[in-house]
Amino acid sequence: MTHVITGSCCNDASCVAACPVNCIHPTPDEPAFATAEMLYIDPDACIDCGACVDVCPVEAVAPDFELEPEDEPFLALNGAWFAAPGRSDYPSTPPRQPGLTVERAAPLRVAVIGTGPSAGYVVESLCGVRDLAVDVTVIDRLLTPGGLARFGVAPDHPHTKSSGDAVIKALRRQGVTARLGVEVGVDVSIEELRATHHAVVLATGASEGRTLGLPGADLPGSVTAADLVGWYNGHPDHADLAPDLGVERAVVIGNGNVALDVARVLLTDPAELRRTDIAEHALAALDVSNVREVVVVGRRGPEHAAFTASELIGLASVRGLSLAARVEDLAPEVGEGDPVLAYKLDVLRSFGNSSGERRLELRFGLRPTEILGEDVVRGVRFESGEVIETELVVAAIGYRSRPMPGLPFDEARGVIPSRGGRVSGANGVYVSGWVKRGPSGGIGANRWCARETVEALLADFDAGMLTAPAGDERITGADLIAWERIDRHERALGRAAGRPRIKVVEVAEQRGLLG
Repeated sequence: MTHVITGSCCNDASCVAACPVNCIHPTPDEPAFATAEMLYIDPDACIDCGACVDVCPVEAVAPDFELEPEDEPFLALNGAWFAAPGRSDYPSTPPRQPGLTVERAAPLRVAVIGTGPSAGYVVESLCGVRDLAVDVTVIDRLLTPGGLARFGVAPDHPHTKSSGDAVIKALRRQGVTARLGVEVGVDVSIEELRATHHAVVLATGASEGRTLGLPGADLPGSVTAADLVGWYNGHPDHADLAPDLGVERAVVIGNGNVALDVARVLLTDPAELRRTDIAEHALAALDVSNVREVVVVGRRGPEHAAFTASELIGLASVRGLSLAARVEDLAPEVGEGDPVLAYKLDVLRSFGNSSGERRLELRFGLRPTEILGEDVVRGVRFESGEVIETELVVAAIGYRSRPMPGLPFDEARGVIPSRGGRVSGANGVYVSGWVKRGPSGGIGANRWCARETVEALLADFDAGMLTAPAGDERITGADLIAWERIDRHERALGRAAGRPRIKVVEVAEQRGLLG
């Protein structure tokens, strides 16, 4: 018997330290960790102790004999990763990460901007420093904390969405104060925060979708995945998007996990989505949607596709969905030497055996050159000359962060430039998460990104490089109790409808719940 890591793996590697025999890889100190789709358990080394199950924050680990039918493919995938050269001879003792320490005995006051998983990991790292009296103020422009976990993760991925629970846990730590409904750059400036704190850490994520930059890309019917994901997840900024779902075919340009998420949500039976926390306005629109086909287009070949094996496996479990990929795109030699890539290609080859009333096709090697149409989208033309007719185009080609007034910004990369977490040219200001490194890595990867940033902050604190606060902070905003009122209300609405929660989307309605 062995334990198996499944598709909801978040890569935070809590399981690595818990494993007594070092059978979970890649570990954070191994080069492959930075690009790994997920973590894997060596079936030949696992002693079936279950320690990994106890510490996994997203319930991604299970013994092989308890796997749900849709998770059974992960048993083979876990084993496949260890088939590559150099992945079978590891030390029997897992790596141990030393705890963060500080030499100065003085209290430390830090402002953290953002309430997503990255911010949560920053707060946990700061509060976990032994013998340090730390005072953390966490600021978010929304009244509903959670960031990516609430507004970015697909509604039909409940285990991954549960990573937001860790954020709330961090906000409840001693010495942590939440200030919600406060927009930095509008209600308070970076300079004002610096004056009342030793340091400021931005963990604001990457909330804007990259645009295609093609002729016709601004036509009605052309949207970014960031906007569409925000719409169906109930983000207040995107509640009024109102995409036209009266069309029969949609084209998604991009081949990462977000592209597959969008396609899957558009094609999933609304009765299945009704069991999730998808926004009510999105559920109502999908109830009457005419979309029956989604074509997901990648500019390069399948060997370069950014989607993970777990996302492909998840597609196969969607009821009533026919999956297709063209054999000519899946040459046998592609994937040689990489067992995980070879596994993904095998999954793609199996797609022709599925059938259903709704259809998802994955195309590769098609480079779009123009969005066709005069008043609205009518199709997409590709470099090859092929045209796919559609009236809904979704650009799923990546995310970028928003600039922050008073700080430098790298327009090309869409991040705040930094080195080791220190913002360039801004003493005492730091970044963590996607605003630091770009939109790469799973939710758990932010844990190690946060650690690096906090290490830099503590080193500067010890070296006396951080200016002491000049006075008490004067930020006014809703506290965590306010969020808990909204949370209780949403969960109560959900219970009445047999759902985990029904989100309150309008900010005015949220404020009305605060009394």
